[in-house]
Amino acid sequence: MYTGVSTASLFLREMNEDAVSVLDGLGIRNTEVFLTTFSEYGEEFGRLIAARKGSMRVCSVHVLNTQFEPQLFGAHPRARADAFALLDKAMAGAAVFGAKHYTFHGITRLKKNSVPADAGKLAASLGEIAAACARHGIGLSLENVHWALYNAPGLFRPLKERCPALSGVLDVKQARLSGYPYPMYIKDMEGSISHVHLSDVDERGRICLPGRGVFDFVECFRRLKDAGFCGTALIEVYAGDYGEYAELKRSCDFLGEAAAKAGL
Repeated sequence: MYTGVSTASLFLREMNEDAVSVLDGLGIRNTEVFLTTFSEYGEEFGRLIAARKGSMRVCSVHVLNTQFEPQLFGAHPRARADAFALLDKAMAGAAVFGAKHYTFHGITRLKKNSVPADAGKLAASLGEIAAACARHGIGLSLENVHWALYNAPGLFRPLKERCPALSGVLDVKQARLSGYPYPMYIKDMEGSISHVHLSDVDERGRICLPGRGVFDFVECFRRLKDAGFCGTALIEVYAGDYGEYAELKRSCDFLGEAAAKAGL
């Protein structure tokens, strides 16, 4: 297993091209690049990230969900075509800086009257999205997110059955916000987890860096190991959840120690 830090953890502290330099300078070896706006899509920005990331390995790419992901499932042909054009541009840039996976949220579930998920229809759309990513050598990975497509355990397995190319991303913070225990998501995605997003939580329920709270990471890693996971564990917190950048490296080291105790 590998450990790393998502550039999302430096959002509003550093621009992405500077964030990867900061992480590389700390000695962090793996990252996820969280593209935050349209000007960061495409090969030109991809080359900038590639030049600035040093020796870091880019596990995955993430985008701001609402910019085009929901429209990939839409019925309006022009909106859908535009969304796929943006997806293609983002993945072209991600391929330049070496991303292997695309952390995907999909549709949003912000309305109280959101209709239940139709696995058949969703899987058909996911198949098209996965094929568009695969043209750039990138795999589609659906993340559990409490306000998005995969907001409850039980959905991933029927989607995977219909869309074999799909993999999953476990986010322990999002599992907690969804009201379902994270082991339920691990069981649902068993054998198909590409990478994970990790954060800790203190006694008051506030998010903090791994190693600063009460979350049992050794137990989490044991469960991931039992589910066949051997990918990258990425720290994803908010910019205000820590102080100095050096804390990110110490947290990475803590995760490495916890994974070793779990036999990962």
